Amino acid sequence: MSTTSLLVQSIPALAQGAVLTIKFAVYSMFFGLIAGTILATMGISRNRTLVGIARVYVSVMRGTPLLVQIFVIYYGLPSLGISLDPTPAGVIALSANAAAYLSESMRGAILGIQSGQWLAAYSLGLSRMQTLRYVIGPQALRIAVPSLSNSLISLIKDTSLVSVITVTELLRSAQEVIAATYQPLPLYLAAAVVYWVLCSVLEVVQRVFERRLALPGRH
Repeated sequence: MSTTSLLVQSIPALAQGAVLTIKFAVYSMFFGLIAGTILATMGISRNRTLVGIARVYVSVMRGTPLLVQIFVIYYGLPSLGISLDPTPAGVIALSANAAAYLSESMRGAILGIQSGQWLAAYSLGLSRMQTLRYVIGPQALRIAVPSLSNSLISLIKDTSLVSVITVTELLRSAQEVIAATYQPLPLYLAAAVVYWVLCSVLEVVQRVFERRLALPGRH
């Protein structure tokens, strides 16, 4: 079989894997952003216990390999009586890991807001949480858009790691075709191209969002 024929025949499998890769990245980004926002809020809290918990979590998740975290969730939790299917286990692992990085992005953006914004909100009678929700949060999210977009791009590539727990995302789909055809080079290269295309599309979308939001330093 020629390389061209092989690639044409592998398109359905790679396309299906790419769709699952996108779904994994979007779900993980969604849940990771929620958890990351909570962690960021804890990180700027006046409660030292909450600050400590947030710092420890971020340190652990950033200081250990994502692959190890996937193994702990999928292979380790069953020893505690918690068994998860590959797909939810993969989403949980990616979300938990992304939350640590997203929380730092959000925390940095929040701390980047001028203190006068807080004082102005307090003078209007808003509580700390109301100020964070209605005044500081929207501005911080605007500032954090480039960092959040980069995190989503990283998630697209990180989804390849869940192939080790038999999730049929893009890389796993390519491996299954390779197992049937014994032609790894063209298929791995094809998978790499698909990853590159997905990330390139996200980069374009990121630039559009930055222009729409009129981020400082962008023209």
